[in-house]
Amino acid sequence: MSFAEDVRAGLTASPKKLLPKYFYDDLGSSLFDSICLLPEYYLTRAEDEILDRHAREMVAAVGTPLDIVELGSGSAVKTRRIITAALERQPSLHYRPIDISPSALKASTEALSREYPNIRVDGIAAEYLEGLRRISRNGAVRTMALFLGSNIGNFEPADSVSTLRAVRAVLEVGDALLLGADLKKDRAVLEAAYDDPLGVTAAFNLNVLARINRELGGSFDLKKFMHHARFNEKLGRVEMHLVSREAQTVPIAALALDVRFERDESIHTESSYKYDRETLAKLAGDTGFTLATTWTDSAGLFSSNLLRTV
Repeated sequence: MSFAEDVRAGLTASPKKLLPKYFYDDLGSSLFDSICLLPEYYLTRAEDEILDRHAREMVAAVGTPLDIVELGSGSAVKTRRIITAALERQPSLHYRPIDISPSALKASTEALSREYPNIRVDGIAAEYLEGLRRISRNGAVRTMALFLGSNIGNFEPADSVSTLRAVRAVLEVGDALLLGADLKKDRAVLEAAYDDPLGVTAAFNLNVLARINRELGGSFDLKKFMHHARFNEKLGRVEMHLVSREAQTVPIAALALDVRFERDESIHTESSYKYDRETLAKLAGDTGFTLATTWTDSAGLFSSNLLRTV
């Protein structure tokens, strides 16, 4: 479905919702890069620590020569550790990033091509499943797929299964998936990571309403909505919402739609599921993989998981 179709479906649903993939227009991608620098947002630093310590071990575990495919590559800053480790073991590398943001993809492709003379980057500007459908092995001996960050946590459980099955469908026996997953931990730590005092995460969340204004002729007054993040312990996820501060009606011209909000009514914009080894092993088993190795940072906040094809 298109942005317009998804906005119509989400804002006429009960309860209202918007899909988190629409955070990542040019401004949203920049705001997320800023979030990754915040002291409260431990996820990026924890994963950086893991990759810094174990990238060579990860590549060696898969074996070379290999190609790399990445879902949600963004600026590919973390990916450089894997790329460097691969190029220490083989003379050249074919890297195929898939990302919904064409501008982020273009910038990272240009930067990687400058930094690594022996890399060939073929970027695919698409959603994950569409991008995977465009992947061809091109004679690769083996493929290492990357799904870094906590992206898997943004999927509802059924969607996480279908996405990893789609990844498995383009892989062969001997290939592997490196999956980043945030781990279950204290509520206060989790909620602080999604509601920083500087308000960067709030701006990131509110930008989806601004995007509706820009692209669909919406009339959202961002001052009339507030960012809210909470940990839903029963479902094991952090939820982000945009809460209406008052009763109001918001026209969206391109949709010929007036959206009515009650005071304190929310739009659910993101869920971020948290994992433990048991749930990760089950996810692997349900999608054609086996969980071979799990690496964590020194504080045990985040995990990088090598899933082997079976």
